[in-house]
Amino acid sequence: MKLGFIGCGNMGGALARAACGEIMLYDKCESTRDALAREIGAKVAASACEVAEWADTVFLGVKPAVIAPVAEEIKYAVKRSGCTVISMAAGVAIEKIEAILGNGAPIIRIMPNTPAQVKEGMILVCKNAAVSDKVFDGFLSCMSCAGRFDIIDERLIDAASAVSGCGPAFVCMFIEALADGGVKCGLPRDKALLYAEATVKGAAALALSSGKNPGALKDAVCSPGGSTIEGVMALENGAFRGTVMNAVAAAYEKTLELGK
Repeated sequence: MKLGFIGCGNMGGALARAACGEIMLYDKCESTRDALAREIGAKVAASACEVAEWADTVFLGVKPAVIAPVAEEIKYAVKRSGCTVISMAAGVAIEKIEAILGNGAPIIRIMPNTPAQVKEGMILVCKNAAVSDKVFDGFLSCMSCAGRFDIIDERLIDAASAVSGCGPAFVCMFIEALADGGVKCGLPRDKALLYAEATVKGAAALALSSGKNPGALKDAVCSPGGSTIEGVMALENGAFRGTVMNAVAAAYEKTLELGK
């Protein structure tokens, strides 16, 4: 499969690194495009239209504010080539892109996250009726190295991306804070950071593999009158869970605003 990427920033670059197939890249920043092309052995394009003419599948790795003009720029190339368009713009519904490209354009909407660059992504995906099962299965196959895909109703994708798309930033803040706590208690910085990172990774792996409610896994660590429950109480006193819930809700509201 020939995969084209218009926009080679953090997310577009992460998916290009994970993709299986022939790859062509375009970015207004030529140094960014060229560096990624050298890294992954990709072709380079001089324009967005060149990518849309060449590729079977085109990823629009651009910000929500510019996805409309980019779609407008490539719409005739998309019609000529019949390529499938992949949007990853936060808050931008498929119907908005259809209105530019035309109702017959096959469009897949994804919301990936940065762990895709290490094959641990959580990628939300939905599609319009113009995408055949064969094309959709081919897309999932060639991107399988990016991580875990979950097919979701588009009406839920913005809420879901507030968890999985924004979540890595929240988790990294927690890792940093956990390590800072270790340093406060006397640990060297490098060891505190290693322990925090490995603990978060291990806890997530346990939650995924066990199928147990996270609350039950938390309870299993909390011995009566022990150290862990004392720390849990400190988190509760600091409104830890409420603050995290507010962070997800704030990210969701901002995503809706970006899509307007």
